[in-house]
Amino acid sequence: MTKETIKLFSEMHAEPRWLSDLRQKAFDKIESLELPVIERVKFHRWNLGDGTITESEPSANVPDFTALDNHLKLVQVGTQTVFEQTPVELAEQGVVFTDFHSALEEIPELIEEFFMSSIKYDDDKLAAYHTAYFNSGAVLYIPDNVEITEPIEGIFYQDSDSDVPFNKHIMIIAGKNSKISYLERLESRGEGSAKATANITVEVIARSGAQVKFAAIDRLGENVTAYISRRGKLGNDASIDWAIGVMNEGNVVADFDSDLIGNGSHADLKAVALSSGRQVQGIDTRVTNYGCNSIGNILQHGVILEKATLTFNGIGHIIKGAKGADAQQESRVLMLSDQARSDANPILLIDENDVTAGHAASIGQVDPEDMYYLMSRGLDKATAERLVVRGFLGSVIVEIPVKEVRDEMIATIEEKLSKR
Repeated sequence: MTKETIKLFSEMHAEPRWLSDLRQKAFDKIESLELPVIERVKFHRWNLGDGTITESEPSANVPDFTALDNHLKLVQVGTQTVFEQTPVELAEQGVVFTDFHSALEEIPELIEEFFMSSIKYDDDKLAAYHTAYFNSGAVLYIPDNVEITEPIEGIFYQDSDSDVPFNKHIMIIAGKNSKISYLERLESRGEGSAKATANITVEVIARSGAQVKFAAIDRLGENVTAYISRRGKLGNDASIDWAIGVMNEGNVVADFDSDLIGNGSHADLKAVALSSGRQVQGIDTRVTNYGCNSIGNILQHGVILEKATLTFNGIGHIIKGAKGADAQQESRVLMLSDQARSDANPILLIDENDVTAGHAASIGQVDPEDMYYLMSRGLDKATAERLVVRGFLGSVIVEIPVKEVRDEMIATIEEKLSKR
């Protein structure tokens, strides 16, 4: 793949000069940059991109839309948008939820201002690769002072029959004092077995006073090797409540980061992960306190089956000058197999004195007393174990705003446990 091919892709989509130039600069940086550091995860030989930028053909694996409600919603299969729905009253308030290239036409100044503002294209090799090669995406824009009570859904299907890279850039721009609840799904669809790579960046820009509830369930298939980066950038008194279910089947490394730029900003990140088979999942979760009186909380719970590997790195960093900041984290892993492997690594970096911070980490098996109690009430061992696991992961599941998706997450857990 050459710079000319990337330039041609930009021209075919009428991308503005600033974006085309940024792709070229990122391409030039790829070879000289290092991979991101994910402690204790050996992913350097993974195929995380084959150097192609192309679009997928229309897919046969398109869902049925006849039973959908009328909430704000966007559905993509591969690089193709197959469903887009914006209620009239929200459109009249200036809300935009559309594919990336359409957003470049509708709100070009905002895209130029905020694109790659929570992560720099030259931060590492995968960031540069993403900037050069992303082939689709979506933008959600909520104007100042707009509150949306119903959940907003962004559904992004990877076509299991296609080997086209699943490289998406998703932006959420929440205006000042806005309030939203957003649900994102990354999921492989179909019965195909084509090997594919994914490089996905999600940017959430919460401007002053914005309140964002961000829930996600990731269910990419076993033939997809993925890098998933979710980044939050928060202004004064803004908040992002993250609830992320990492339920993939293939090998995945992920960065879930929040930069508390504004004074009084607040990020609360809850993540659950379930690893099975021989898959490897490595998750870096970081909160960086820049603003005074900013608060960052990390809660990670994981369950490992069979010969899988799961690594949690929890990183709290309080920058010099962030007086009154608070950074707390907890990472716990439940191992249901003697052949599984796990790490839970708490990391605190404190550059200011007038702060509070703490961490907790544990790796263990199901508590025999819990099992004894449940089985003494007449439950068999398998059912008792499933209940313990559901309770262990429940802190994130209850935060998912759509009941059908909560049920789907529980069903995924039940399915994986039943295969043991």
